[in-house]
Amino acid sequence: MKKCTYCNPLDLEYRYQHMREGKPAAHREGADPTLALFKGTYYLFVSMSAGFWYSDDLLNWSFHAAPDLLIYDYAPDVRQIGDYLYFCASRREKNCPILRTRDPLNEEFEAVSAPFPFWDPDLFQDDDGRVYLYWGCTNTQPIWGVEMDPETMEPIGETIPLIYGRETELGYERPGDNGVTDRESSVVYQHLKRLFNPETNRIEFPAGMENLGGYSAEAMTAMFLSVGKPYIEGAFMTKHGGKYYLQYACPGTQYNTYADGVYVGDGPLGPFTLQRSNPFSSKPGGFITGAGHGSTIQDQYGNWWHASTMRVSVNHDFERRVGLFPAGFDRDGVLFCNQNFADYPHEIPAGKFDTASQMPKWMLLSCGKAVTASSGANPEKAVNENIRDWWSAETNEPGQWLCVDLGTRADVRAIQVNFADEALSPEFPAEEYGSERGDRRIELTPQISRYRLEASLDGEAWTVLENAARECSNGYYEYPDGLRARYIRVTAGALPYGQVMRISGLRVFGNGSGEKCAQAKAKATRLNDLEALVSWDHIPDVQGCNVRYGVAPDKLYMSWLVYGADEVKLTTLIAGQKYYAAVDSFNENGITEGQVFALELSLIHI
Repeated sequence: MKKCTYCNPLDLEYRYQHMREGKPAAHREGADPTLALFKGTYYLFVSMSAGFWYSDDLLNWSFHAAPDLLIYDYAPDVRQIGDYLYFCASRREKNCPILRTRDPLNEEFEAVSAPFPFWDPDLFQDDDGRVYLYWGCTNTQPIWGVEMDPETMEPIGETIPLIYGRETELGYERPGDNGVTDRESSVVYQHLKRLFNPETNRIEFPAGMENLGGYSAEAMTAMFLSVGKPYIEGAFMTKHGGKYYLQYACPGTQYNTYADGVYVGDGPLGPFTLQRSNPFSSKPGGFITGAGHGSTIQDQYGNWWHASTMRVSVNHDFERRVGLFPAGFDRDGVLFCNQNFADYPHEIPAGKFDTASQMPKWMLLSCGKAVTASSGANPEKAVNENIRDWWSAETNEPGQWLCVDLGTRADVRAIQVNFADEALSPEFPAEEYGSERGDRRIELTPQISRYRLEASLDGEAWTVLENAARECSNGYYEYPDGLRARYIRVTAGALPYGQVMRISGLRVFGNGSGEKCAQAKAKATRLNDLEALVSWDHIPDVQGCNVRYGVAPDKLYMSWLVYGADEVKLTTLIAGQKYYAAVDSFNENGITEGQVFALELSLIHI
């Protein structure tokens, strides 16, 4: 049955990656999404997927295997240029091929050129037919741009630096969870700090030492100065209203503050000015965080959408998923995303809609509810709204189960079953690791998860909702007509690589039957140029609060979803910029909108 709603992270066939660096380990990965509407079909290309997805409505996706399409090259970019869909991806030391096809589902991609090495590419064709390439992914270098010959796909003209990191001015660029930089805690930094001479601004070796571990003083100086700097990467260009919106990702994919910022220019190669409202895509709180390295397109009705990377980053920094968010441009030309309750079910109307007014279709019924399990400790982790921890069964024998008690007979409309991986290390022959360095193996054979999803009114008589047997880590099941249930249970069959069942989120959505909670009485203190502390009086019967903030009372485009606390430190602010905020309280019965108030600028400067 076709879905009417979706829930982030998207329910896609994320492929296992097997790494040989250090101890062999496996994790599921999908990141750096490029979304394209080409000849009436939506295409979604995602790193390390060994293929791509296609859809006619952005809701129901089918996977198309393409194991020969440069699958070990990160950050695939696809763009329509003329009658072709062009493809390129990332290589550090070898020239990157640029390919094209007229029909991605039925024709092979053909090589057009291989101009030079680049990482995180983005091709863009302007209205006049001229073509440009943007790229870059380091914490020491900028985003670059150059014009390309549209026939040969070779560069013409000068390569221009476009965007540099500015982490002392832009709070959202600071590395570290919640914007807390990990520079001082870095072992590398502390080791090199002893060799760094601030007067000469360089590493100086003791007399008689010419290198350290094979690295020169110059190389070590560059390494030292880059620690704690944000990665500036993932460029994507969108043109709207005659302006050029150059988007970029920062500060690092492993952080909850992973985001997309945007600069605006009058030409495709700038100069560019930072948009006041930034980052335009950000999801630092909630069940799954992160919303960086993405793409922004219009759908067939003229609505804007932004697809980007969401993080798990437990087994590996690159353990990631894909998110989809409504986007748009306001009357002042400000690019923004609506990421309020962005990991709740959302409807995609078949027509034009108002991005700013989009709200979750249903509320969360399972948060913090009583949970029981067949075995294993801490089953409550499956309902604590954190994809980064989980309940594990004690054995991989089929029949292990987890059950959430909603506390009352509820109107259930959707269920999301999120599986976790832990301590997976299948052994493969060395020749099966397909990357050029021989350190990575993408699992090309679908790894099927078998499980049963059931509902009950009394915990005795059960109704089977799903008998799942598919490649699935974030299964989303919709029941738009509703079903009455108090208990929701998931029972394991055979799982990939014979692992035990691990659930990071058994999330049940629907319509509560009680009252909304009271409006939040909130206040804020601007701690410094880059941070503010927003707090509110404790609210009875509350699940959490969604803090919306922005550069004007009518531009509260950023949000931070908070559970189990009465405050949050906003760490993504821009120096010298005035902000406004509102704190919306919520429970399973709905959302109570808060009043808008100003975050006054502090006299403290950093």
